[in-house]
Amino acid sequence: MHMADALVVPAVAGTMYVLSGTAAGVSIKKVREENDPKKIPVMGVMGAFVFATQMLNFTIPGTGSSGHLCGGMMLSAMLGPFAGFITMIGVLLVQGLLFADGGLLALGCNVWNMAFYGCFLGSFLFWRPMMKKGASRAKIIIASILGCIVTLQLGAFSVTLETLISGVTELPFSAFLAAMQPIHLAIGLVEGLITAAVLVFVYEARPELLWGIGGEDVVKEKKEGKLSFKNTIIVLAVLAAIAGGIVSLFASAFPDGLEWSMEKVAGTSELEAAGGAYDVAAGIQDTTSLLPDYAFKGSEAAIGTSFSGIVGALVVVALMVGLCYACRFFLKKNKEDKAA
Repeated sequence: MHMADALVVPAVAGTMYVLSGTAAGVSIKKVREENDPKKIPVMGVMGAFVFATQMLNFTIPGTGSSGHLCGGMMLSAMLGPFAGFITMIGVLLVQGLLFADGGLLALGCNVWNMAFYGCFLGSFLFWRPMMKKGASRAKIIIASILGCIVTLQLGAFSVTLETLISGVTELPFSAFLAAMQPIHLAIGLVEGLITAAVLVFVYEARPELLWGIGGEDVVKEKKEGKLSFKNTIIVLAVLAAIAGGIVSLFASAFPDGLEWSMEKVAGTSELEAAGGAYDVAAGIQDTTSLLPDYAFKGSEAAIGTSFSGIVGALVVVALMVGLCYACRFFLKKNKEDKAA
């Protein structure tokens, strides 16, 4: 559901940058108040995991469309809404700059549509209320499915609303909405099932890695992990490498839900836009996108996709770990330990 720059006018793009930036600022402040250094590697590995799994487009049977995970619900269940939101921004930033996946002008829209709803509404409306008195497999599955479906529906609606306000006449609101909502309902269901599978694995392996499941006392009394913290992180890192480096080669070639909806309504998934803001954004992406469309420039070799998956995941890890230290996330505990 990565929006291209041509789908929004600069005024709408700027507004969404402000809204997403405000949410990011609040998130940074909240994360600085946390006191859990173990979240640093989790942010890196889960960011890489979401990046890699977003490359795995899955076919929606009978539609000629495909979908991929957004990942906001998964990240917030692992990291909490604030750290999850920051991690999603890191993923989207790497995708936009290094791979030209999603417009740079539309980045604020993409952060709002793909990260805000999943990380905040998904966690506060579904995950935390259901896990307040402790987690279980059934609760995790239900929360994951409901959260992914509802938040993806909100994201899809926001896309149509942003194009309406932008005056994109090629995409009439009612027709575009009628195409976007049903296809993203199906995509949300699949994302919910995948999210549930990952979170159930984490629950079985190391339940205290899940956010908001009733506190440490509930975890210790009712659930013993089968793997150490280190081994759980290693498993997730290996899965990310396999997804980005190998499974991505078999991703569906069908257009994703947004592209499919645009083709249904406008007859094309690529609209044109001209103007200073668009030219500047395109110029920046041309310079920074070393692997456009997850491939080597001028080549369609499969190795380019595998290389992109591995390199992109590593860049996300480096970005998130670097951000944690640059912003002094989760370092308060270390200072207190040294002072003691």
